[in-house]
Amino acid sequence: MSRADHLLSANLQFVNVSDLREILQYVPLFRERIFVVAVDGEVVGSENFPNILLDLAVLRSLSIKVVLVHGASHQIEALAATRGIAITNSDGIGLTDEPTLQVSIDAAIRLTNEIMEGLSSVDLRAAYINALIVHPAGILGGVDQQYTGKVERVDTKALRLLLDEGIIPVIPPMGFDGEGRTYRANSDSIALEVAVELGAAKILYLAPGRVFEESTALPRQLSISETEDLVKKRKADFPTGLLSKLENGAKACRQGVARAHLLNGGMNEGLLSEVFSHEGIGTMVYSNEYQQIRRIFKKDVRSVISLIRQSVQNEELVRRSRTEILECLNDYWLLEVDRSPVACVALHLYPEQSAAELACLHVRKAQENQGYGRKLMAFVENLAREKGVKTLFALSTQAYSYLQQKGGFAAADPSVLPPERLQKYEASGRNSVVLVKILRP
Repeated sequence: MSRADHLLSANLQFVNVSDLREILQYVPLFRERIFVVAVDGEVVGSENFPNILLDLAVLRSLSIKVVLVHGASHQIEALAATRGIAITNSDGIGLTDEPTLQVSIDAAIRLTNEIMEGLSSVDLRAAYINALIVHPAGILGGVDQQYTGKVERVDTKALRLLLDEGIIPVIPPMGFDGEGRTYRANSDSIALEVAVELGAAKILYLAPGRVFEESTALPRQLSISETEDLVKKRKADFPTGLLSKLENGAKACRQGVARAHLLNGGMNEGLLSEVFSHEGIGTMVYSNEYQQIRRIFKKDVRSVISLIRQSVQNEELVRRSRTEILECLNDYWLLEVDRSPVACVALHLYPEQSAAELACLHVRKAQENQGYGRKLMAFVENLAREKGVKTLFALSTQAYSYLQQKGGFAAADPSVLPPERLQKYEASGRNSVVLVKILRP
């Protein structure tokens, strides 16, 4: 058993059942998919980098293919200071003169070798590969960028050969043109090009913790358009390194990469926490519908029962058997986040009274206070209107204040319930608060 397998086994022993289910449901989705992990040079030089290497080993043990792109800005600045050289830029954005290029080459090659050694220490096979054809960035704003380059082509055939053999390609922030000249390139943009060309499922950008501390807090999830608006309106609020990742993450999603994640590279197990949880710990830019509300199918009944189990035990919701749910299958809806159920609701119709009941509203504890309950209430309200419902009612023993404050319901006498529902209400003995909302057309 490899060191990564030992680590995975040890971690699973201390994971509770619900968390383990959450982790395992992602494994089939990601198996044999490609993740591009882009790590800033400062993160590579941090105390947490050995933990990141172990996280990569866990990904590989789950048959996830990994491409590692690294920056070298931190190392370039340190080496330049040692040599007493004034560099024109360290991150591959802006003019790169010849002395800066030479320092960049030396620092990047040394860092690539250190990364290769680190990967070997966790039983991972890796290879440095010259997979980038880079052309000069040219003249920008009237200034010749000299040895700063932009990726023109990615040698995907060579990368796939390594990935298919279980080898992690390591790509430094350098590239060559058709005549063998070397150019400095920005690692964030390299990760973008590599991910797009390989059809990667994810890019994971790992930045130093200080970058997040120096900027305004980012939302957990952002659509492409939200990211682009954020960059446009609040550009001054973000350090250059973080801004670059937001911009390149949005571009990657525009070009077909499903997810781009921005993570604190100083957080232990942050990479695994982001990949194998519903909400993650960083910021995710997504290209497709991240959330969806859909009808449940027979196969979902067990998930609904599991979802509401704790609320049933707490007497917040009435117990529902599998048979009872199957009898009203079309009444139930799930809210999924990244294909995982996090909330549910039901709409039971009483057409003779032009009424309907909002029922079984529940949000997983880990996803509370994120607006999912309000989203489901609004969804059910609109659905009821479409079906000609005039009166929407709900019964609650503990969440009536929430329904009043967030849903606009008002307390009412049980006599307003449809006769069929009133009979069940009186037989239950739960003495629930009855709440009503009149739906306007």
